[in-house]
Amino acid sequence: MPGSIICAKEWLTTTSKGHKNMNCRLATMADYPHIRAIYAQYMATPITFEYTLPSEEEYAARLASIQKENPCLVSTDNGRVTGFCYAHCPWERRAYQWNTELSIYLDRESVGRGTGTRLYSATLALLRLQNYRVALGCITVPNKASIALHTRFGFRQSALFERAGYKNGKWHDVVWLSLDLCDDDAAPKAIVPVQSLNGDEVARILKEASD
Repeated sequence: MPGSIICAKEWLTTTSKGHKNMNCRLATMADYPHIRAIYAQYMATPITFEYTLPSEEEYAARLASIQKENPCLVSTDNGRVTGFCYAHCPWERRAYQWNTELSIYLDRESVGRGTGTRLYSATLALLRLQNYRVALGCITVPNKASIALHTRFGFRQSALFERAGYKNGKWHDVVWLSLDLCDDDAAPKAIVPVQSLNGDEVARILKEASD
């Protein structure tokens, strides 16, 4: 589902301001309403292919399910949640389990301030620790900002699906981008749930992504 998106200027007007006190951390249940509020900013755009905003209960259940195994990070500025990024399994078959899809959404006032870069950097570092092999991004196009972000991290386009989704009275194309998280072809290691990772390593990664 499209969602690996830094706000597209084509679809959402944003402002750009400097950071004051940016922090990157694992999301908690207390963050869920703020995460949903940011997601709501995109409901009128083709950035997400959902037609209606999930209820608070539905969205909380979605995030809680993701966090059983995968990272869900939030960025904060002086304590206010300004963006979030999470990874989730895109396909059900067991042979796909070493693939993970990223989704990222930013508050419109935080676009263009480096928040997305920090969230992506920390999330990808955690995914490598978890033994994932491939990170994926699914992007509704055109979206020059999101494509540029993924390219900076080494993502390459793997597929283009024309007229993949219908929203706001028109068809939209999506592209899938992929990033190899491990260079060798050795047999994969078991996926380590994010909550079971070394706490010091997680803290280091999050600190490096924060001011």
